[in-house]
Amino acid sequence: MAKLLLGPLLRYVGQTDATIWVETDTPCKVEALGCRSRTFHVEGHFYAVICVTGLEPRQTYPYTVTLDDEPVWPEPGSPFPPSVIRTLGPDGPVKLVFGSCRVTLPHEAPYTLTKDQDSRGREFDALYALALRLAGQAQADWPHTLLFLGDQIYADEVSPNTREFIQARRAAGKPPGEEVADFEEYTHLYLDAWSDPVLRWLLSTISTLMVFDDHDMHDDWNISESWVAQMRAQEWWDARIVGGFMSYWIYQHLGNLSPVELEADALLARVRQEEDAGPLLRRFAFRSDREVEGVRWSFARDLGTTRLVVLDARSGRVLEGKKRLMIDDREWDWLEAQTCGDFDHLLIATSVPFLLAPGIHYLEAWNEAICAGAWGERAAALGEKLRRAVDLEHWPAFQASFHRLAALLRAVAAGERGRAPASVVVLSGDVHHAYLAKISFQPGTPVQSAVYQAVCSPIRNSLDWKERRIFRFGWSGLARRLGEQLARSVGIGSPPLGWRLVHDEPWFDNQVATLQLLDHEAQCLIEKAVPEDPDRPRLDTVLNHRLA
Repeated sequence: MAKLLLGPLLRYVGQTDATIWVETDTPCKVEALGCRSRTFHVEGHFYAVICVTGLEPRQTYPYTVTLDDEPVWPEPGSPFPPSVIRTLGPDGPVKLVFGSCRVTLPHEAPYTLTKDQDSRGREFDALYALALRLAGQAQADWPHTLLFLGDQIYADEVSPNTREFIQARRAAGKPPGEEVADFEEYTHLYLDAWSDPVLRWLLSTISTLMVFDDHDMHDDWNISESWVAQMRAQEWWDARIVGGFMSYWIYQHLGNLSPVELEADALLARVRQEEDAGPLLRRFAFRSDREVEGVRWSFARDLGTTRLVVLDARSGRVLEGKKRLMIDDREWDWLEAQTCGDFDHLLIATSVPFLLAPGIHYLEAWNEAICAGAWGERAAALGEKLRRAVDLEHWPAFQASFHRLAALLRAVAAGERGRAPASVVVLSGDVHHAYLAKISFQPGTPVQSAVYQAVCSPIRNSLDWKERRIFRFGWSGLARRLGEQLARSVGIGSPPLGWRLVHDEPWFDNQVATLQLLDHEAQCLIEKAVPEDPDRPRLDTVLNHRLA
């Protein structure tokens, strides 16, 4: 009898269809709500994506999962509410929860301590706290979608169970040591990340969208051309990056696609025909690393009258000499096309923030110029060391792309690409603190939309007190003035827009953020995880701000 190893994960949900993703221990037929699919095989692992069709808008469908007609979900005696699919409507309210950066660790000491108390401490898991709360709430209060903006797994900071798995299968005394080395170890890391019973229920009943960031592969992934050259020279790197892309395609990317898109996906069709699709996916994964042009991982979704555009701001970077782009020209054309139309709200999601603390913004812009040779070759080499040492890799470190996106936001908000939305919000993670910044444009700009940068990170990977002090300083007036002077020294002027926090200072807790959207109204909440008792962390609201 086949067993359910991982899942079910409720992934895409539209008005009349949905997808459910599973991993099983043997080949089998998987069925939910009368729709079925056979598993496909990748190097000893078996997966299926069930396309559930024929649903009605704005309805709730409890579902079960069978393998070869044997029921496997929900598990007998489950204490959680039934898993359901709640379809979207053509309009009406949308509640979207987002965040990034979640290490997989037990929900007990020392892992629930702070970093200052114990180097292994990462405090309480905000996603775990969210799941506990939702399990006791009415379905009407649940979010429609969870958007994970990168670092769903940490290939370079593995869970204790995965570390034991690594130690049992190879010598960890040589690179990459106790980090993930290949596809097999990636599969174990995903198993750890999504197997907790509370989280498994959450992921079975709330639709999830995902995009990767650097730690899904390696810290500072694609930060610069020299970084890429150095990593590709390591004998272990190809196995790591190939395993990372293979597993990302299976565990994260497939669930971002609608049933129509899955049906049209030529690679998935070929994978389903292979006796073992491992070699096919290995070739695809290697090309994905070496050939970055075009739209491979970005996607767009309409959530009622809200357009959500999710950008791959990591794997598709252009890093050729002095030409540095966050996304290439073909992907930029795609982004522009997605932002044309009449929406009540436009959300542009990018794992790395568009707008940072002003002091850090100017530092990144200055550093890019230095690395490009503004002060000569010796300074460029020192600039590269600084770039990697303090992670200067966000949109301000790609000034050409930064100005492009600033101009796009202004055009959308001015109604030049369709009716001006009530709100335009850039959603990001990565930086291990949370903030909401209101964006302003040059005086006289005919902007009609409320425009914001909303950042929520980490879900679980909090900073120590020294790291928090650095970020707080970045938001200070002194840091801004020093940064401006640095930028002017290499010919960089003021950015084409301004931004300010709508609150006193950022938050450094483990946290999740929620956008609530209805017609022309929008609300943003940020909630942090706090211990109610050692086994039941809860969420406390730190921000409740009306956007539009």
